[in-house]
Amino acid sequence: MVRVVTVDDHEPFLDVARELMLATPGFEPVGEAGSAEEGLALAEAEQPDLILIDVHMPGMSGIEMARKLRASGSGAVVVLISAQELAELPAAAQSCGAAEVISKQELGRATLRRLWADHQDGSTL
Repeated sequence: MVRVVTVDDHEPFLDVARELMLATPGFEPVGEAGSAEEGLALAEAEQPDLILIDVHMPGMSGIEMARKLRASGSGAVVVLISAQELAELPAAAQSCGAAEVISKQELGRATLRRLWADHQDGSTL
């Protein structure tokens, strides 16, 4: 089972992500956080395999959270997600240590499986 933590400041998205994990064989939601600070603590406690992080959150951004996860030596596959057009994201989203940056609209069962297949070895951007 791929253990997944989702970090997003929008409760409705957390609900959708949880349902997606439950509906995707081989994936298990193990925690949700509404901020990057909470997400870092949850990632340390749960040691998930995959962490989905919203790029734009109040306080610490998802980009900064991804950097902190990499600096901490976390072995989790980190994927940044955004409702914003990917071309409009800060350039730092491509160099923060995330495995990939995807739009929230493309997140689905096939995308989850592809993300894991492509990056379970720890490859990053």
